[in-house]
Amino acid sequence: MTLSSTHYHTTRHSTKAKTKKVSNDCTVPEMRSLAISRKNGAVFCIVLFLFSSICSHAFIPSTAATETRKRWSTIRPKRKLYAALPTTEDKETKKTSSTILTQDVMISDAGQKVSSSIMTEEKKSSFLFGMPESTAKPLALLLFSQFILFIGVGAVIPTIPLYGKQIGLSSAANGLVISAPALALLLLAKPAGNYADRARKPAMLLGMAIIAISDFGTSMAQSIIPLVIARLGLGAGRCISESGERGMLADLAETIPELRGRALSIQQVVVALGIAIGAPAGGFVVEQYGPRASFLCVTGAASLAFLLYIFLPETTSMTEGKRTLDSSIVSSEDAEQEEENPSNIDWGELIQDPKWRGLSLFEIGARFGYAAKLASIPVIAASILPGGAVGAGALISAAGLSGLIGGPMGGFLSDKLGSKQTMLLTGVTSGLGLILIPFAIQMKTPENIPDGAAFIAAVLLWSTSVAAQSPASNAFAQEISPPGSTATAMALPRAAGDSVYLVAPFLLGYISDLAGVPNGTECAFAGICGFLGVLALAGF
Repeated sequence: MTLSSTHYHTTRHSTKAKTKKVSNDCTVPEMRSLAISRKNGAVFCIVLFLFSSICSHAFIPSTAATETRKRWSTIRPKRKLYAALPTTEDKETKKTSSTILTQDVMISDAGQKVSSSIMTEEKKSSFLFGMPESTAKPLALLLFSQFILFIGVGAVIPTIPLYGKQIGLSSAANGLVISAPALALLLLAKPAGNYADRARKPAMLLGMAIIAISDFGTSMAQSIIPLVIARLGLGAGRCISESGERGMLADLAETIPELRGRALSIQQVVVALGIAIGAPAGGFVVEQYGPRASFLCVTGAASLAFLLYIFLPETTSMTEGKRTLDSSIVSSEDAEQEEENPSNIDWGELIQDPKWRGLSLFEIGARFGYAAKLASIPVIAASILPGGAVGAGALISAAGLSGLIGGPMGGFLSDKLGSKQTMLLTGVTSGLGLILIPFAIQMKTPENIPDGAAFIAAVLLWSTSVAAQSPASNAFAQEISPPGSTATAMALPRAAGDSVYLVAPFLLGYISDLAGVPNGTECAFAGICGFLGVLALAGF
């Protein structure tokens, strides 16, 4: 429907409202005295009509005078007495009125159906923050599936270095194995996003199947070549599956924009809880059956998640109707082109947008902290905490559990303060936590405080902050994503962040090996990178 027809349709409806107002204004005591009989009332209306016509020509421009005649012609459409004389513009309008009214009725009927559906769903609220059942049910099933998956992922997190040593790999070869999934995530981010934008569910199923097969291949590998191939397959499966999952979460959150942050924070809680349960369970499995068995745990969890994903609905249709109604003034040719290729967004176009540049740089800075968690914090914790490796494992578990606090906090702040403001706040606190690590290591603690307490506090400050940062970052990316290309657009900052894992472990290790630098300097460097990301986001 064109803009002019929309204006005409709106004007016709608005004139009816104005007509009622004019009729009510005419019921003053002086007018009532003239309306004692129907005849006198008709005469009065004729006089009033002539007077208004004279006024309209005297005080209103000619273009507006035509609109005034149209308004008076709708006061009593059934009586020819009140109809204005037809004009040239009226005749031209009459030729297209049937087509315009047909389009108006079609859009009005579609809007009434959508509104009726929304009102019906609003009455059926669920236990998840009062969400509609159409949103809460698939969201709960998706989160339960991910909870099971991350129990398996938690079981394998501390196992990869041990497995590499078991099959005789050096530390450098282990670094190559750890970096292989990140390389696949970087290379496949754009194609996977395009695929997920066409349909969420097939991408999730395909990716989860590849994850299950890849972890099974990892457990069977006997040398570095098949192990690297299996880990590359894992990265590919993660890239495809996570693109679909992020898209589905975005679709579900789009139906409840006022609760977007809290809905996304539930995912952070689920991930943290799954890893917290899976890590000790994985340790037990490794002790009983060896490192290979932990990868079979991931295969089993991914297979179960695959089966649960089958029962999820396809959510792209949830936002298609809204986009169609919102873009009703777009030409039909453009709409057909968008429908044929909904994922035609280009990363080059996105990166020209200051918001996407700032978000991508923010993710790059934040990923240095995650790289420090993998490469540096466990080594430092094992050297200064009581119990050595046991103490380091306990700290990593505590950092994971901090997501149970940080996730809901980030969701609440995103809904109240805004997603970007929450990202800036948590970016500052997470960077501060990393910068404080070398100072906390050198700090002398009183006798009544356990050794390493300041170091533990700094690490937990970082982990809680990044847990709160995650739902805010996802919410901000969803808010600025172009319609129809959510998964493709959200893959851009994710790919930018994943690229850090290709260089950050080596860079942080190089800083740690420098002579004369205090212990934990590489963590402070990661915190500075996080601060630079905050400045980039604030600047754009």
